[in-house]
Amino acid sequence: MNSLKIKNITKTYANNVKALRNISLEIENGMFGLLGPNGAGKSTLMKTIVGLQQPDNGSIFFNDENIVENQTFIKKQLGYLPQDFGVYHNISAYDLLNHLAILKGLNDKPTRKEQILALLEKTNLLEQKNKAVSSYSGGMRQRFGVAQALLGNPKIIIVDEPTAGLDPVERNRFNNLLSEIGQNIIVILSTHLVEDVRNLCTQMTIINNGELLLTGNPEQFVAQINGKVWKKHIDKNKLLEYENEYNIISTQLQGGKLSIKVFANENPMNGFTQAEADLEDVYFTTLQKLQ
Repeated sequence: MNSLKIKNITKTYANNVKALRNISLEIENGMFGLLGPNGAGKSTLMKTIVGLQQPDNGSIFFNDENIVENQTFIKKQLGYLPQDFGVYHNISAYDLLNHLAILKGLNDKPTRKEQILALLEKTNLLEQKNKAVSSYSGGMRQRFGVAQALLGNPKIIIVDEPTAGLDPVERNRFNNLLSEIGQNIIVILSTHLVEDVRNLCTQMTIINNGELLLTGNPEQFVAQINGKVWKKHIDKNKLLEYENEYNIISTQLQGGKLSIKVFANENPMNGFTQAEADLEDVYFTTLQKLQ
């Protein structure tokens, strides 16, 4: 069982922006969702974990090794899939993986070839191994990204906004792949898409303004607010009135009418009906600190 323990991490940038505020987390094998809006501190936390920048205070232990002091330890066991990654034009998937594997220190040629072919098969790209990665579709590129992240058998993988721009079929295929990988290692999924966390993660945290607001099991969080979420269709011109009177969680246009969800311990009456709570409701009530 792999273990990542983050204790009291803080980070303030030169312009006095507090990017991380006393962050503490414990993560073990499985899919862990790091959920928050753009600019919340997700990227800063990931950069600090992988050793691209030093925290001002605090410690990070991976498998009992202090990786703030020994950054090489985690880099040897890390796979990373950024949101966007450039590829060389006209270089096949196999040749690019071979190049990256050598950079990762996989020097034994037969072993390297065996691992590359196994990863191409795992990511359903074996039949396209001789095609240029630059010609791949968005979904194929993301699956190639998983293959390169898995080179060298890492014990922790960080995935940044992985399904942005994918169609539903590719998103489902990609999510199934991530879920399979997360059975044996730590996979940290950094995203602003609630749907990805809901579908994949058994543990999660919500971060905003550099502060952890909520950490634990997504299903338990949904259960805690079930019975406290109410919905109603309103005239969109009356939204301001409702905002002044109710704790509005979210709004959505449906058939030209505005559907609103509000958070309240009891039925607010006035035509509201109870809504089935979901993780998106947890996310918005947490960001608005309504719970």
